[in-house]
Amino acid sequence: MKKQIITAFIGIIVAFLAGFIIMALQGYNPAASYYQLFSYSLFSRFALFTTLNKAAPLILTGLSAAIGFASGAVNLGQVGQFLIGAMGVTAVGLWVDLPAPVMIPLLIAVALSAGAFYAGIAAFLRVKFNMDEFITTLMLNFLAGFFTLYLISGPMIDEKMYSPMTPMINRGGWFPQFGGLNFAFFLAVAALAVIYFIWNYTKIGYEWKVMGRNALFAKVGGCDNQKNYVRVMLVSGALAGLAGAIMVLGGMQHRFVKGIDANYGWDGVMIAIVANNGVIGTGLYALFFAMLQTGAMGMELETSVPSEFVLVLQAITVLFVVASRESAHLLFNRISVLLRLRKVRSQERVSKGDDSDAAFD
Repeated sequence: MKKQIITAFIGIIVAFLAGFIIMALQGYNPAASYYQLFSYSLFSRFALFTTLNKAAPLILTGLSAAIGFASGAVNLGQVGQFLIGAMGVTAVGLWVDLPAPVMIPLLIAVALSAGAFYAGIAAFLRVKFNMDEFITTLMLNFLAGFFTLYLISGPMIDEKMYSPMTPMINRGGWFPQFGGLNFAFFLAVAALAVIYFIWNYTKIGYEWKVMGRNALFAKVGGCDNQKNYVRVMLVSGALAGLAGAIMVLGGMQHRFVKGIDANYGWDGVMIAIVANNGVIGTGLYALFFAMLQTGAMGMELETSVPSEFVLVLQAITVLFVVASRESAHLLFNRISVLLRLRKVRSQERVSKGDDSDAAFD
């Protein structure tokens, strides 16, 4: 864990240094640009809460990808599961009107179920017909995109608006705000805590990890790989569906709008990869990427540096951390071996000194 933290920290520093050089070469003021980046993402209560709200869906899509990859189930359907989860809560939220204490848990359950169902289609195709989920989850993303666009452009369109979107859901389904911090962030943190507990302290979590590292070993050891695979896919899809739901329940417009996914699905996949599928690492990188994305608009407003520049920082961070992961692992191992050898030699010198003293006496 310490090695991963050090590698991640170095990767972030390298990304910022590279960004500093690029901005300087382009004629911008790097110091002022970075100040505005942090100012608009961290240096005020409003900025910090905006960053945390932005991180909520990234945490969930990142977790969705991470547990799938780490278990050997290559779920790349976060985009589709995100959209289906968002559409599920929108449909129920439009036609069901209940008090918030009942409505919100109901809609959360709908989101989890919708995302799990959509991921379950790929799991069924894998189990029944041995179809690679790498392909099926990707193709299902397109189906979800076209299906939801059809709904918001036709049967569920709000005719009062000038672009495709649904009417607002009933007010009982709106997430509460706590001084600007949305309930969605607490929900995402709770999901992260649950996944961390399952992953590290339960039998099923252990089986998922073993299956991801060596499926044959897991099978020989008595694990039901097929059942575990289906479970992982369902949980992964449920998390992505919940990410989509919070964009409706906790969003500004409380409706399904065109482009609601806003690249959260693919960002989650990227976060899982750079975090090496670690649960805590996924949460931390989600916060870091949310900080960059939140501060980007402020940086552009104050210093004219294009907001797309944060994509360069993200790319450099990912490339450095992922590319240097094995090299850093070898370096840390070599340092550890050298330190142990030094300790052994020191103990040998002390032992020989004691023997010499004994012989002299």
